[in-house]
Amino acid sequence: MNRELLSQKLKELRIVNNYTQDYVAAALGVVRQTYSHYETGRRVPDAEVLYKLSGLYNISVDDLLHITMDVDRDESYDAPVPSASSTELSEYLDFYNEPSNRKKYMFATPIEKELLYHFKKMSEEDRNEMIEIAKIKARKNPEKEK
Repeated sequence: MNRELLSQKLKELRIVNNYTQDYVAAALGVVRQTYSHYETGRRVPDAEVLYKLSGLYNISVDDLLHITMDVDRDESYDAPVPSASSTELSEYLDFYNEPSNRKKYMFATPIEKELLYHFKKMSEEDRNEMIEIAKIKARKNPEKEK
């Protein structure tokens, strides 16, 4: 945020609307001197005051702060393609938030849920291989079976 641009904008808006500093300060719930400091750039309004100012002048906070960007309609502003991990997390959450799965797996621990989620995405051959690996791992740690 450019302090100088904001202070200029506040003064211009006040004058265009034929408001006094006293009036604007009262509308914001601050003393006139505080508001005067906003117009001179000595102080920067907090978020609540910015919100009130945008309502008073019927403009967006973006416009008030001069952060509204000019959009070139010929250029694409598409969101970036989700990463594999974010897509996988989204699929994982969708899977467990589905009502039938939520009830089915309600007593599973988080690690069991994660294992089941990935297991269901595997081919039958990979599933069988994973079961064999799990059996080998289980034999290495017999005390964990309790």
